[in-house]
Amino acid sequence: MQQRLLLKFPGLRQLLGYQKSWWRGDLLAGITVAAYLIPQCMAYGELVGVAPVVGLWTILPAMFGYALFGSSRQLSVGPESTTAVMTAAAISPLLLADGSNYGVLTATLAILVGGVCCVGYVARLGFLANLLSKPILIGYMAGVAVIMIAGQLGKISGISIPGTTVFEQVSEFIQQIDSIHLPTLILAGLVFGFLVAIGHRFPTAPAPLLAVLIGTAAVALFDLQGRGIAVVGAIPAGLPQFVVPSFPAQLPTLLASALGIAIVGYSDNVLTARSFAARHHDKIDANQELLALGVANLGAGLVQGFPVSSSGSRTVIGDSLGSKTQLFSLVAMGVVISVLLWLRPVLSLFPKAALGAIVIFAAFKLIEISEFLRLYRFRRSEFFLAIITTCGVLVTDILAGVAIAVGLSAIELLSRLAHPHDAVQGTVPNLPGLHDIDDWEGATTIPGLVIYRYDAPLCFANAEDFKSRAMSAIELEVTPVEWFVLNTEAIVEIDITAMDMLEELYDELATRGITFGMARVKRDLYAQLKRSSLLQKITEERIYLTLHTMIIGFKSRH
Repeated sequence: MQQRLLLKFPGLRQLLGYQKSWWRGDLLAGITVAAYLIPQCMAYGELVGVAPVVGLWTILPAMFGYALFGSSRQLSVGPESTTAVMTAAAISPLLLADGSNYGVLTATLAILVGGVCCVGYVARLGFLANLLSKPILIGYMAGVAVIMIAGQLGKISGISIPGTTVFEQVSEFIQQIDSIHLPTLILAGLVFGFLVAIGHRFPTAPAPLLAVLIGTAAVALFDLQGRGIAVVGAIPAGLPQFVVPSFPAQLPTLLASALGIAIVGYSDNVLTARSFAARHHDKIDANQELLALGVANLGAGLVQGFPVSSSGSRTVIGDSLGSKTQLFSLVAMGVVISVLLWLRPVLSLFPKAALGAIVIFAAFKLIEISEFLRLYRFRRSEFFLAIITTCGVLVTDILAGVAIAVGLSAIELLSRLAHPHDAVQGTVPNLPGLHDIDDWEGATTIPGLVIYRYDAPLCFANAEDFKSRAMSAIELEVTPVEWFVLNTEAIVEIDITAMDMLEELYDELATRGITFGMARVKRDLYAQLKRSSLLQKITEERIYLTLHTMIIGFKSRH
């Protein structure tokens, strides 16, 4: 019973088996990650549209929940750029004129995201993480980064930009460029340059924390607030209170947004967790990650926060400093609590322009030019898929971009299934076995025999493609074809549409005096053949377990 209970709490299981040699790495990683996330999460709170301190409130239950339920030892969960942008995009159209319902909407959205993830866990939908391919995620993140940058133009310039889309914000910025508040822009530029320089020279240093301290000191020493530079302002004392929000009338619209945020947040969670698990020869449980993310978001909603997911940058920092378990997240949470209780006056002087610079700095990291170039070199279709996804996110709103990304992933998958690789197999001089005749110079088919391989399961999506290409393989033969044998090594299953197509192919070949056979038939496929009338036509003697026995049968046909 205790063992089964611990399976539901992987993080707790890690802590119960904790080794003394791990504590130094976890402690150092926790303190450094906290130093990085404090200004970062405040910036994400500003990005969402709530008070910056809400970003710090949100981190507490997210880190605690994931530390207990998460299956990754390295993942850092909490406020992050993608879900912050998606939250802002989802909430903006639903606001009352005075904006008084903003906190209720963000908290409700977080609870709904948590609920969606928990339902997915119960339904064991962890496999859905594979819906978003690498090109889609690269293109999607680039689009999100551009949206993040456009959203900060007002903060770093001191201009009021009410626009909600990228094009509106950029257009309004250009129209008001003469009204830029120069001290605000200079401060933002200095902070951004500082982050770039420190990040390049000292990649593991808590650059955002140093930026916070320097920015705050500058405000205090030079009275920058009196020169028109906006600051965070007074931060509520103490820790957040647990509040169950009253569900607003916009619940159906929020639920649709929650579904999109859950898909993207979960996909990001699993991909990041898998990459670090592979690096450490560890494993994660994709379905358990649904539960962990659900608990983290439910907790965030109950403290009046906003939806959360994993942070790649914080995960990288923790891992580079030697984090071994989720204890590093609990250490970081303790540092955040200390800040909320004792360091509020310092944070209240932090300039908003610097927060904007931190967000823009994080956004540029999401635009992976090297990955776009790698896609271009590897396969042009995947490169254009990434570009189309980026444009889709920018041209539509960000939630529609999620639908475009999932749709493009499905279309790409279906296109590969509908027209997969195929091969006519033959012999190659001085090379044992059978091979694709298109791959080898001097390869020839066995006279009178066409061995055809189709590298995908047969289904309604590719039945006609299979038949036309199989017939083309027969027509291209110079010697009259006596046998057509389907090599089924890549055909693990077949649906009724494809089964009917095979019967049609059998009948058509029979009228031309061509024997139809099948080789390398797996047991599951054979069981499906037995439930159809095709096996009665082919007969058992034309079903071969190996290509070798099939060739012997062909040579002894007379």
